[in-house]
Amino acid sequence: MIASEQNPQTVTKENIPDRPLFEVMLEFFDEDGWVFKEIDHRRVVALGIEGKNGRFDCYMIAREEEKQLSVYSVFPVRVPDYKRYNVAALITMINYGILIGNFEMNFSDGEIRYKTSLDVEGDRLSSTLVKHLVYANVTTMDKYLPAIMSVIFGNFSPEEVISRIEN
Repeated sequence: MIASEQNPQTVTKENIPDRPLFEVMLEFFDEDGWVFKEIDHRRVVALGIEGKNGRFDCYMIAREEEKQLSVYSVFPVRVPDYKRYNVAALITMINYGILIGNFEMNFSDGEIRYKTSLDVEGDRLSSTLVKHLVYANVTTMDKYLPAIMSVIFGNFSPEEVISRIEN
């Protein structure tokens, strides 16, 4: 006899109610003790992150219809026009070795952000998945904050900065 025949109350992936992504996001942040601001009408959670290397803002967005989550950590300063090509080169070099997520820069206004995302269509979202998505994001932004700052405010080339990171 199959286990589910013995106990009709057995929980399987197929009989777990499909909860809204935003609800699962909020549950994770509550359980993990994060301080956040809920922007409910937009299905966004806003966070101020104080990392080892600096402070930055983070946003987590639930796209319910698409069954997608995105986390964006926004770099604390805009890149001046004259530094954008060097910073673009640096974040391209950094992105090459990253497995989860990527840095991106808006060339129009100099905003840099780090993005991680997840598509859960056909599956269920859990607090554990949200945790991995959020922590991968904020730890990566914090790790590379000094490197990006040194290209923006210092006279370091992207190659010098990458060399320092790798050694």
